[in-house]
Order: sequence, then structure tokens, then C-alpha cells
Amino acid sequence: MTQLLIEPARRTGCEDLHALSEVLKGAAQRQRSPIDDLLDAGVVEEEAYLRELARDLGIEWLDSIPVAELPLPLREACGPRIALRHRLLPVAIEGEGDQKRLKIATFDPFNLIARQAAAQELALPIEWCMASRKRLHEALRRLYGVGADTFEQILEGRDFDYDHLESGEDEANVIDQDDDEEASVVKFVNQIIREALDQRATDIHVEPLATNLRIRYRIDGRLIEIAVPENIKALQSSVIARLKIMARLDIAERRIPQDGRINLQFEGQTIDVRVATVPTVEGESVSLRLLNQEKFNLDKLGMESFVRRKIEQLLHLPNGIILITGPTGSGKSTSLYSFLSEVNHPERRIVTVEDPVENKLTGVMQIAVKSEIGLTFATALRSILRADPNIVMIGEIRDLETAEIAIRASLTGHLVFSTLHTNDAIGGISRLVDMGVEPFLVSAAVRAFLAQRLVRRLCPHCKIPREVSDADRMELGIPMNLAGQAYSNKPGGCDRCRSTGFAGRLAIYEVVLLTQPMQELVAHSAQAADIRAQAVRDGYIPMRGYGWHKVMKGETTIEEVVSVTSSDIGGGE
Repeated sequence: MTQLLIEPARRTGCEDLHALSEVLKGAAQRQRSPIDDLLDAGVVEEEAYLRELARDLGIEWLDSIPVAELPLPLREACGPRIALRHRLLPVAIEGEGDQKRLKIATFDPFNLIARQAAAQELALPIEWCMASRKRLHEALRRLYGVGADTFEQILEGRDFDYDHLESGEDEANVIDQDDDEEASVVKFVNQIIREALDQRATDIHVEPLATNLRIRYRIDGRLIEIAVPENIKALQSSVIARLKIMARLDIAERRIPQDGRINLQFEGQTIDVRVATVPTVEGESVSLRLLNQEKFNLDKLGMESFVRRKIEQLLHLPNGIILITGPTGSGKSTSLYSFLSEVNHPERRIVTVEDPVENKLTGVMQIAVKSEIGLTFATALRSILRADPNIVMIGEIRDLETAEIAIRASLTGHLVFSTLHTNDAIGGISRLVDMGVEPFLVSAAVRAFLAQRLVRRLCPHCKIPREVSDADRMELGIPMNLAGQAYSNKPGGCDRCRSTGFAGRLAIYEVVLLTQPMQELVAHSAQAADIRAQAVRDGYIPMRGYGWHKVMKGETTIEEVVSVTSSDIGGGE
């Protein structure tokens, strides 16, 4: 059999046949199938190697697995326990009557235990085919639902430790890939969180419906409903109770909203999870925000040079207010933390007031707002201004009192960072005035408004060129002087981007500097149109204009930029 495994590797260009032989020898000594070891060791290229192996064995190879088209009876013909335990995917029921047979895909034709289990437990004769391990794993999750193997065992009452569930004991919230504990609600919830982390989700929503428990992940800004096992409604209260225990919330209180936090360990990383529960008519809904404790810097923001130069100048100012504007979920906190990291030096004292503290920065004094005991933004700011800070960060300016203290801080020699909820940068001026701040104080204290949005980043592995005609440029407002080839996402995407065509997100910005002419206009309550015209004369590039630079660099699509920006003006440099 060794030669049978080596020959496909040689044909696919394996450069280290000695390493391959050592892997095969180790698998033989442990008396296990070698395919997993070969793929884990990375000595062969998965797709090409398994395709060649299937050809040598005379087994049909599946280039794709259209999970959406797989009929539900397949789940009955091959139950989730045997499918997920042995990684076998039913793909079709073929034939009629006595000739009916079940077509099953595997990536490991040498796993005799799996083949024997399938032959003994499944009612239909089996016809085998092969697919890549990665594609097969993804198809299993989508067909049976995340945690389906655990769910089946829970419903049978195996290792369902109600005492532990109700006790509130939580020795360690560890989401580990090599979790071997027996199936339980704890493991089921862990699988849900692990799956979200694997897919780079930023949020998990567990939502009770009338006949089902819906679980959705927010990936790259879009909500995606994931497949869940049938009859999961039976575990609704247990799953929600487990999440509340992990967040140290009161599991007996189901009538009012609650907020909590979970600290997880996942693949050596610390994940901070903000948990919020909301009572609904069908039960409690739980939302989890997954916050990776990452390092922040300006390089990660990927700013275009003409915006980065302005930001770097602002960060070197001795005083004034720099405001970041945008709706919830537009990346304002990430930008703030990146700015703080850039100015975080031993000779500067930085103090923040946040609600809540999302990420911990070494060397920065961070204060979490606690409204229930009277520690608000305003009261915290009054205290920290007496604590000799050089730089102050306010999580959000929500009211006149906080705004006035921030202005006072900037006028007394402090550099202040904060956020506002407005649609664009220039709108930040009217927002402060609407709060009750005098226009002359806005012009005297604020140095710049920075607005931002997040758009999906094209998958670099499957994006395709897209021609943009001069007519399209005129209609969309793309400047003619912007050189470059626009791109679009390939229909169907690829395995690396979960067939979406996008992988991650990037920010697009607009910056309004309060130059001397701008300050005079603001102080005299000029019309918004006059302020915008002056901003353009000062070099202001609207957000859509910034987005076109990203489009022409092939980083995102025209549709993404249009979906988050205003259509009245374009812009460019």
C-alpha cells in the first residue's frame, strides 16, 4: 500500500518523498489510516493528491459538493452520528427498488473502521466516491448543522449533566480543538463558539423562534444563518442557560435584559466575548460579540497615503479634539485603539473612559463606565482631568455635559479622542451644535472629523477583472485620473472564502480638517453647503471618492462602495 500512496504524491510534485515515507511509517506503527497524517503534515497538496489517489483506485472524484441541493432524506439514510464521527457525507440515493443504493463521499478510502461502520449501520448498499477533506468537512457542517453529533447524544440523555448546568460552576472557559470530553450541552455550546471563531465571525446570535432555535453568525458584516440539528428547540433553555452561566449572569432571571462577559482561550489566543440577553415572547435571545485581543497600529488600517498623512499630522497635535463618526459597527473603536497605540509612549500619560472597555492596551489607564453606581462619562472625565493626563479618550460623546468637559479638556492643553454617531464627517459639526455646544466652541476645540464605513474585501484567490467604461465612470463619479483595473468577485467564490467571493473587511474614510477658514464658517453658523464647499477647497475627499481608490486597486467592488456611501458626489485626488 505504501507505493500506492507514494505514486500520487510523486505525480503531483511532492518535493520531500523522504518526509512522506516517514509519515507513512509513523501511521503504520500506530495502526491508523495514513491519509489524515499526510494532510496534517502538509507534505502533499490536498486537492491534487486526493484526486490522483481517487483515479488510481478507480473511485469517482467530486470536484464540488452542492450542499444546498442535497435532499433532506439523505440525513435520514445516514444519521449525523455515523456521518460526523467517521466523516462520511451522503451525496445521493440512486436507483429504484432493490437496486437502490446510497452514494457516500469520503476523503480517506483506507479508513476501514468507517467503511465497516457504514456497512453495518446503514440500511442501503453503499457506493463510494471521494472529495477533498476541507470541502467534505464544510459540507457536513452545512448538511447536519454545527454540533449535530453532540446534539444526537444529548437527546438520548447521555452525559447530560443538569446538576453541573445549574450549579454555575465554570472552572475555565476553554474552547479547544482537541476537546475529548463526553457529549454534553457544554460541548455543544463550545462547538457553536468554535465554529464561529473558525469562520471569523464577529457576532453570534442565538434567537428563539416559535418552532426552532435560530443561530446566526455575522461574518464580514453580513448575517449568515447556520444549519442546526433538527428538533434543536428541545435544548433551547439548556443552551441559553449554559451561555448565561459562562457570562456569570443570573439564569433564574428571564424577564429583564442582562449584560455580561466571557473570557475564552482558543488556540492560544484570548477571546473576550460581550454577552447581552433580551427577553422575547419566545424566550431569551442571546447575542455574543467576539473580540480578539489583537495588536493595533496604523498599518493594519490600510489607509490610503493622502488620508494617513493627515492622520499622522493630527496625532502629533498638542491639544484639540479629534472625532471619529459613523454608525454602530463601522470600525470606530478599532481606529481609536490604533490611534492610541500610535501615540502611546512612556513620556505620555493616556487615560480612557469607555463603555465597556473592549480591548486592553498596555500602558494606558482604562476606565470602564458603571452607570449603576454613578460612574458616567462626565463624572469620570472630571476626575481624570485632575490626574495629569496628556491624552484623553472618551468612548462616545452622548450628551452636552460630556461634550462640554471634552471641550474644556482640549482648551486646557489636552489631546482628546472620541466618537459621534453621524452619517458623515461634516455632519459631526451640526451634531455637536444640536447637542447644545456653542458653534464658537466647536471651531475653537475640534481639530478634525473623521468618518468611516466598512466594506467587504475581495478574496485575493478568486477575484476576477472587471472592465469599467468611461460611461460607468461618469455615472458613478469615478475620477478619470484613477488608473488601475477594477475587479469583481467570482460567481461562486472559492473554498478559501466560503464561496462568498469576499474575505474580511476594510475601512473607507473621509477627513474634514477645521482649517482657519473652516473655523470661521463654523463659528458664524454657516450653511452646511458653504462648509462643504470650503472643505473641498481645503482638500476634502468624500468617502465615495476614497472608496474608488480601493476599487481601482482591486481591494473591493463598486457595489460595496455604493452600498455604504452617499450618491450625491464622487471625488478623487
